[in-house]
Parts: sequence; structure tokens; C-alpha cells
Amino acid sequence: MVDTIKPDLDYHALNAMLNLYDSEGRIRFDADRMAARQYFLQHVNQNTVFFHSLDEKLNYLVDEDYYEPQVLEQYSRDFLHRIWAAAFARKFRFPTFLGAFKYYTSYTLKTRDGQRYLERYEDRVVMVALALAHGDEDLAMRFMEDILSGRFQPATPTFLNAGKKSRGELISCFLLRVEDNMESIGRAINSSLQLSKRGGGVALMLTNIRESGAPIKGIENQSSGIIPVMKLLEDSFSYANQLGARQGAGAVYLNAHHPDILRFLDTKRENADEKIRIKTLSLGVVIPDITFELAKKDEEMYLFSPHDVERVYGQPFSDISVTEKYAEMVDDKRIRKHKINARAFFQTLAEIQFESGYPYIMFEDTVNRANPVHGRITMSNLCSEILQVNEASRFNDDLSYAHLGTDISCNLGSLNIAATMDGPDFGATIETAIRALTAVSEMSAIDSVPSIRRGNDEAHAVGLGQMNLHGFLAREHIHYGSPEGIEFTSVYFAAVAYHAIRASNLLAQEKGRSFRGFDKSTYADGSFFDKYTRHDWHPKLPDVVRVFEGITLPTREDWAALREMVMKHGLYNRNLQAVPPTGSISYINNSTSSIHPIASKIEIRKEGKIGRVYYPAAFMSNENLEYYRDAYEIGPEAIIDTYAAATEHVDQGMSLTLFFPADATTRDINRAQIYAWKKGIKTIYYVRLRQDALEGTEVQGCVSCTL
Repeated sequence: MVDTIKPDLDYHALNAMLNLYDSEGRIRFDADRMAARQYFLQHVNQNTVFFHSLDEKLNYLVDEDYYEPQVLEQYSRDFLHRIWAAAFARKFRFPTFLGAFKYYTSYTLKTRDGQRYLERYEDRVVMVALALAHGDEDLAMRFMEDILSGRFQPATPTFLNAGKKSRGELISCFLLRVEDNMESIGRAINSSLQLSKRGGGVALMLTNIRESGAPIKGIENQSSGIIPVMKLLEDSFSYANQLGARQGAGAVYLNAHHPDILRFLDTKRENADEKIRIKTLSLGVVIPDITFELAKKDEEMYLFSPHDVERVYGQPFSDISVTEKYAEMVDDKRIRKHKINARAFFQTLAEIQFESGYPYIMFEDTVNRANPVHGRITMSNLCSEILQVNEASRFNDDLSYAHLGTDISCNLGSLNIAATMDGPDFGATIETAIRALTAVSEMSAIDSVPSIRRGNDEAHAVGLGQMNLHGFLAREHIHYGSPEGIEFTSVYFAAVAYHAIRASNLLAQEKGRSFRGFDKSTYADGSFFDKYTRHDWHPKLPDVVRVFEGITLPTREDWAALREMVMKHGLYNRNLQAVPPTGSISYINNSTSSIHPIASKIEIRKEGKIGRVYYPAAFMSNENLEYYRDAYEIGPEAIIDTYAAATEHVDQGMSLTLFFPADATTRDINRAQIYAWKKGIKTIYYVRLRQDALEGTEVQGCVSCTL
């Protein structure tokens, strides 16, 4: 039984007791809490460098080039003492062993030999707050309080790097267009190397590259298509591996009506020829509405030569709406095309997902109908939650820019839904988070890829994410996917949207400018706000009314007033929300990951040399286990319904993973895809089958966004 556990056991042994029930068949949660304490007593404390005072510590860390001196020089020494004292006065403790282990393994500042720790958790939080606040003492204190309380958690690149002298970028990931010429392909490979070297995951759009066998300079059957480009990119990411710290991470997206689409999918087959097999590169498919309509009618689907499409329309294939132009392109004899069966395409898609979990899916027309910004969204990122417009670059023969376009970077961080709901001021927490993410954008200037820099400078786009939905609902005795759970999700995300837009409007007023292209957005003409001014997004079900007690939700009148302020003063950030598949930051924040349900009550992870580590879902106890049905039990439809409720209020996307039981078939996957499309889902991330969990294997997630 729990009360017989010896508290002086090895922390790893104590943590492993989570996987062993006591004599009454109860989970030993106390053993994990003991493991967290013993981890400090047996390992952390004796391996932490001790300083007699804060001044001694800061002077040492600056003199030895661990901390960036300019960060500290923005503040008086008196304030530095006050913010550090306030942080340690909160007496933060990791409630789980994995949370503490993850922090000290992956985030804290260590001596250069990697053997001793130079920071406690409070130190890292304060340095992040100081770096992002740019000398504003009040803002630094707000950042510290919201991060240390667990209400807001910056993404891994920011939390890991901010304030350090030798650091990578603060940005999570990047998206690059590739055009149909050797100059653009060469630039894309170089840019991928530069960005991967700096620690970011990179996604590239290949839709515009001409297919295999297409003519080059009028000579037939010359193009090798997209597979060789994918191979070059895969090798590039493998090479740029951050001094061996981790494999570079990349993804490529292709439109479903590209002639190489079946070859593209075949690269992930288990029995694929090594000449074409893609092992580490992630795949994404962009699917327009017309593809589903053709499958519904059991018709053939035409695949169009990108080279011919660009020649006829004067713009790249990706910038054409296939749904709108489909019949016209079919009838146009100037465009080379061939056809495959639409249902067979979806069957192949499901087969590949069944085998590998790939490809990700972006529902092109759904995404662009919901896009409030002028321009076309043509791709997503490594975790399928970033949905932003971009602009093609043109190059001279020497690879210099004939026209500098815009590419995309992702500045991410997530709110802990439970801590935000519990906090003293719901709206203030969201404003603080938007200001922190905006600071990351303003601190980022990646000159090695000018199109990324221009895109960031003009857009200041951010992605405020969420985590701990399942943990919060279970704590409140609400089942995930229930009517109450779905209503809570809708009301919560509507409120977040209001406060995020309000915060960006305040920033626009303070800085005296809006993002480039604001005047052409649905924010500028006010139409974005129509659904919020026509009725209140307030709870009706008793359990949902209960959890929102004490929180002031925006009314139609509040939304109308905000609309007027936005139309008058603009928005500083072109994009505001995106929900990534949080991983490591969820563990240190004691949260269930993202807004999807748990994969298991006690998660098993493989952590380097230590081996298996066990993690209990947030707020779980032996008394509320019924509220912790896992994702495989809940099933894809309830998960899709939950994401659909949130998606309506998120200007970008959400990393939606679909979970299926072990006996699922490709037909089940097809049905879920169609259901997701009909429900207005924008993207699908991974497809997971039950055997992944049963085998206890750690699923490789999005390197940039889950960490």
C-alpha cells in the first residue's frame, strides 16, 4: 500500500511504482510525488552550483559568458533582487518526477561540461521574463508571475534560450515556399540548413515544382519531379543536427492534384524502394473540397501539371484555387493532366496513414474560407497548426533576390487552461501571453533567410496555444467530448479570441502601427466580428456555467466595442492563435498535452539513459479515474467535435491527432477524414493506432512544437 512506501528509495524506483498497483488495486500517486522530492535530494541538490548571494551568482554567470549581460543591464540591481525574491517566495515545487526530470535534463543552464546545474527553475523563469520584457519592470514581473504560476508557458525555444549568451533562436518553426526553378530550390535547401542549424523545424511547400517527366526548356521528359528534392532536403536536415543534439526536423507539403502525389505518398510505404523511401522527413497533403466531391460521386480526379498551370494562369499552381478552377483546367487543352480514381486516392491516403501515421492533411478550402487575412494559405508547418499567408520570392541567376517575398516563422507559447481559469484575472493572463509572444517576434531577426525576416517584421504573427483541456475537464468532473466538454471548449476559446484581439489592438495603439495588409483583412472592414456581435458565446449547461463562475465573459456589446477599436486603430499581430501538440512543456507545467485527450492514464516515456519514466495525467486521482478515458476509448468523432468547437475561434490551426483502436481499418480512417472535413476541421496531424500505446513505444512527435 502507499503508506508502506519507503521514501528513501531511488527516485527512479519510486517513479516506476506508478506502473504497479497497491494491494487494493489503487494507483500509487504518492510514490511519484516522493520520486520528485527524492530526485532533488539524491541528484539535483548535490549537482547544483551553490552561490552565497544573487549578486555573486549573476556576476559569475555574466563574467563566464553564460548570461547575456544586456538582458540584466536593462534593469536596476534593486529590481533584480526584488524579482528574484518574489520568484523564490512562491516556493515552486514540481508535482511530478517527469516534470522535474524534463526541466533539469532539457532546459536548465548547465556548466559547459554538462555535469552541474547553474539554474533552479525560478532562475530560468526570471531570465525569460527579463529578456522578454525589454527593461519594463512591471511587465517583467507579470511575465514571471504568469510563467511561474503555470498560467503561461513559452515554447521550448524561448524557454530554453532566452537570456543565455550562447543560444539558439527563440522561434519554434519555419515555413518556406519553393517555386518551380533551380534558383528557388537551391535557396530553399540553403535556407533549410540555416534554419535547422539554429534549432527550428522547417516545412516546405513543393506544390509548384513540376512533375516527373515534365519538359524543361521545351525538351520532353526532363524533370525528375519532387522526389529528388525531398531526398536533398532529408539529407540537409540530417546534416544540420545542432552539433548532434538532435536530428534536424523537416516536413514537405504537396497538393493532392499534383501529378506526383502517388509517388509522394509511396515514399512512406514500409516496403518502398530505398531509392525513393523517405525515412525522417514528414509529409503533408493539401486537399481541396473538389477532391472530396469527386470521391463522393465516385469520379476520376485530374492531376494538373504545375508548369502548365503557371504558364496558363500567370501564377504558381499553389496560388490557384483548384476547387474554383477545376472544371476550367480540365477543359483547357494547354494544361497537361492525367487522372486517377478519387476514391482510390483516399484509400491510398488511409493505407499510408495506417502504416506510418503520415501524411498530415490540410483542408485547403476550409482553411482559406476561415482566413481573416488577405492572401492565400497554401501549406502548414511541421505540426500542422500554423496557417499563414506567404508571398513568393524571385531570384536572379546569382541567387540574389529579384523580389524579396515573405516566408513564415512561428512564435509559440501556450496557456494552461486549468491555471488560467483559476487565475486572478482571465483577460490579463491572455494579454500578458500575447505581449510575451510579441516580444519573441520583435527579438527575432534571422538575416540568413531574408524572406523569413521580412515576413516576421511585417506580420509579427504569433501563435497562442492551449494545453491541459482534458486535465481541467476531468478535475471539474466533466467528460471529454461530452456536450458539457464541447460547450466549455467553445466558450473558452471565444473568450480567448476576444482578449487576444484586444491585446493586439492595444499593442497597435501603443506602437502606432498595424501589421502589413491589415486594411485588406476582415478585421479592418469589421466582418470578422459578425458572429460575435449577433449572439453571446456564453455557457448554458449547468456544469459549464459553474466552471465559469467568477470569470467575466465578453458580451455582444463588448465585441461590438472591440470591433470599433480594431477598425479604428488596427491590430499589431497578423495572426494570434495556433494550438500546437505540446510535449515537454506540458510535463514541466503538469498539464495534459494540448487540447486532445490523454493517450493513457499513466504515460510511459523513454528518456535517454534513464529508460522508462512514468507520468500520471494532471489532476488524476484514484477517485476520479472515470473522467480519464483515453483517446482510443473516446474515439475520433468526439475528438473532432471538440476540436471543431475550438477551431471556430482560432485564426490559425490546431494539431489534431486522430486515435483509433487496434482493430481499426482504412475505412475507419476514411470515415474520420470525411467527418473532420464536414465539421470544419482545418488540419489533421498524425493518425495513431492503439498498438502504439500497447507496445509502450514513444511516438515521435513534432520536434519543434512538442518540446
